[in-house]
Amino acid sequence: MNLDLSGRLAVITGATANIGRAIALEFAAEGADLVLVGRDEEAGAGLVEACLSSGAGRAVFVAADMRDPASPSKVCAAAAPIGPVDVLVNNVGGNVDQGLFTDSDPDLWMADIDLNFGTVLRMTHAVLPGMIARKAGAIVNVGSTAALVGDYMLPVYSAAKGAVHSFTAVLAKEVGRHGIRVNAIAPYATIASDPAAFSRGSRFHPESGLFSRGGEALSEEDKALRLRRTVVGRPFAVPEEMAGMVAFLASGRASFITGQIYPIDGGALL
Repeated sequence: MNLDLSGRLAVITGATANIGRAIALEFAAEGADLVLVGRDEEAGAGLVEACLSSGAGRAVFVAADMRDPASPSKVCAAAAPIGPVDVLVNNVGGNVDQGLFTDSDPDLWMADIDLNFGTVLRMTHAVLPGMIARKAGAIVNVGSTAALVGDYMLPVYSAAKGAVHSFTAVLAKEVGRHGIRVNAIAPYATIASDPAAFSRGSRFHPESGLFSRGGEALSEEDKALRLRRTVVGRPFAVPEEMAGMVAFLASGRASFITGQIYPIDGGALL
């Protein structure tokens, strides 16, 4: 699909792994200029090379932890020599903890909330003044189907992603008059088939062990409550299925779409 993103500058957070990496490569294939944000510098360097080979006009990597309140300014400073930010993709997020809320550690609540929602607020706040001044811009947030149904044993994560969805809708109302559109996707479980797509720090990286932690202690009832099934003959999505929708929402083809949340779930919510 020709989305005519050539010459448009997109900032993509959490760009070095899984969904973020696929979004970066999708935008590159459409000819966009890219500011790619992540924590893994080795993966970032490889991603820049891959994006330039795929057709990106320009691409730079910014090593930044988006949980650091100073990071949005660092990202904007890196973007400035390339041009004004036309598109922001708030993709960074993940699970800090999992388990029953009654057993949860209050010290980890804010970590989950900040990773999934605080990062969205801060990066959006940093780019909005420029978009408002130019009367143009597109923001695409990466939410989750967890926000729509509540993923069992991921209570704070589900709530934080719900905040992302609500923020998407209310911000769209606020900035539509300035020519800015705000939308979100709500991915179902999405896992790349290539292990190289998981940078260090990714929750799916083999060293993480997040999803295997405590699995042996789950009761049959717990397992049943965690289970959701797609209707498309496979249990997981692949990152490219998310990336195509993000690129579409960022493009002029979606010029009359704002304030929407798009589940990409293989029918799991049916």
